[in-house]
Amino acid sequence: MHTDTERCVRAVQSKDARFDGWFFTAVLTTRIYCRPSCPVVPPKVRNMTFYPSAAACQQAGFRACKRCRPDTSPGSPEWNARADSVARAMRLIRDGVVDREGVSGLASRLGYSARQIERQLLAELGAGPLALARAQRAQTARLLIETTTLPLAEVAFAAGFSSVRTFNETVREVFALAPGELRTRAARGPLAPATPGVIALRLPYRAPLNPSNLFGHLAATAVPGIEEWRDGAYRRTLTLPYGHGIVALTPQPDHIACRLSLTDPRDLTQAISRCRWLLDLDADPVAVDSQLRTDPLLAPLVDAGPGRRVPRTVDGAEFAVRAVLGQQVSTAAARTHAARLVTAHGVEVEDPEGGLTHLFPAPQALAGLDPESLALPRTRRTTLTTLVAALADGTLRLGTDTDWERARAELSALPGFGPWTVEVIAMRALGDPDAFLPTDLGIRRAAERLGLPATPAALTARAADWRPWRAYAVQYLWTVDDHPINHLPA
Repeated sequence: MHTDTERCVRAVQSKDARFDGWFFTAVLTTRIYCRPSCPVVPPKVRNMTFYPSAAACQQAGFRACKRCRPDTSPGSPEWNARADSVARAMRLIRDGVVDREGVSGLASRLGYSARQIERQLLAELGAGPLALARAQRAQTARLLIETTTLPLAEVAFAAGFSSVRTFNETVREVFALAPGELRTRAARGPLAPATPGVIALRLPYRAPLNPSNLFGHLAATAVPGIEEWRDGAYRRTLTLPYGHGIVALTPQPDHIACRLSLTDPRDLTQAISRCRWLLDLDADPVAVDSQLRTDPLLAPLVDAGPGRRVPRTVDGAEFAVRAVLGQQVSTAAARTHAARLVTAHGVEVEDPEGGLTHLFPAPQALAGLDPESLALPRTRRTTLTTLVAALADGTLRLGTDTDWERARAELSALPGFGPWTVEVIAMRALGDPDAFLPTDLGIRRAAERLGLPATPAALTARAADWRPWRAYAVQYLWTVDDHPINHLPA
């Protein structure tokens, strides 16, 4: 979008927050870059230039605005709606892969050379993988500086910097303030009471956001031991590269309040990335709802509760296992099966608030389970053990870098994987915004009540007009039934 100067200028002059994260405005006279909704008086048009990423602005010598804090904008919705190499690379960079594995590790995961990935990212985002990862490290550092009491030297390494000197130079360059000055400025403002070991932050999103189906779904399907709904917050355990964590996510009118407790602060970047992915916070609800409203049968559902998101997962392998356990059984039965698996094979953790007891078992921990110990039909035992074996040995990968169509083909080749299981994994684990569930019982009931075609083939043909947002159409269709997944718990 950053190449459409006229459209960008209109967005800046109207301070349109819908475009935050789509592009960034750099001011040639002040050498500052802002988000489109920056509250200051817009600069003259001749002094504006536009970039597709914060990293590109920083690379061009601009520093972040202290008023609008463009580094905290929601991510571009493009990277969630696309499955090409650039989008997959951006999801991996956001997940901290470059910091942990370098550019060579990023390229290896995508099946390209490092030079090809560099060229593709430069062409589309104006910055290579190292610059993009550097911008993310700066944002993580700012969060740790402003929300924790960690010594600044520890902040440097926790944010992914290789040295304190590089940390100091980057923070000064990006924010025009030294790390100590950032901490002093944050201390002047009103702060919530700090809890030792807990990082509290806000997760921004594009309005509108309807929390009912999002948190209602997560709460209604929560597996005891790893998830719970408590005091208006969805809480769960997280398995992370350097340790584990516990997160509490609370919907607020203009943000999601996030409280993270981590065993290793180096996991902050990935923990935030997984929470944003779980709640689909980088979506563009205006674009989605506008498309779905063109269908006169869907329009009343969209108007009744706009801004629905697709509830996802923090771990693709975990969700695939849970999807198999949930085949042809009720939500309550699926939770029971999963809870037994967690208790028997999950790693125990301590939760200061009580309620959460385990991490969901990794595929490697489930690879040796005895099928006879599973209270499942024999065919579903085979389905589960085959899936776990494929995930454990790496022949099946369900991560942010996964090619959607390839994953569909690999899942379909496993015994017991029909269209419903494949598509629900594509929708909630892989994040395909066009995944569709025409055989789902709730969708078929909704189709019948709304006057949509009843058979899966006819409904799929009708749903062609909803593309590429059929996964969001599913969320609206599910609201036709009065099911707990559609309501925030009391």
